[in-house]
Amino acid sequence: MNLRKILIPAGIVVLVIAAYRAYGPQGILTVSGGLVMWGLLHYTRLMNVMQKARNHPIGYVGSAVMLNAKLKAGVNLLHVVAMTRALGQQLSADGQQPELYRWTDGTQSHVTCEFVNGRLVRWELVRPAPQEDAGPPAAANPADES
Repeated sequence: MNLRKILIPAGIVVLVIAAYRAYGPQGILTVSGGLVMWGLLHYTRLMNVMQKARNHPIGYVGSAVMLNAKLKAGVNLLHVVAMTRALGQQLSADGQQPELYRWTDGTQSHVTCEFVNGRLVRWELVRPAPQEDAGPPAAANPADES
């Protein structure tokens, strides 16, 4: 069970009751104003993250290695989208738990993240194998030119 669904509303009710007992109707107005401001701050952050993400291709990140280094268990999907500035390529079906998203960089390295209830639980960095080149070109022998 997710305790946030219970604790946050219960905390709000306790805060409103305490404000009413301490300051009367003015206390309720003050707490209500603070709650509206809190909601507007979260909404503004969400809109800013989404506006930055709309300018990048879905599933793209500048460096998958750097993303892998910055990720921490327990962060939410919005935090990861804010770090990558792009929406992840969804690999799982809609509404299915766990949710899988992938971000790929220009070298085809990618990070696959697994979210349960909107929180990051594990991630994996995959880097492509280096290409085997034929080697450096043979040096021209000046004696062969004559």
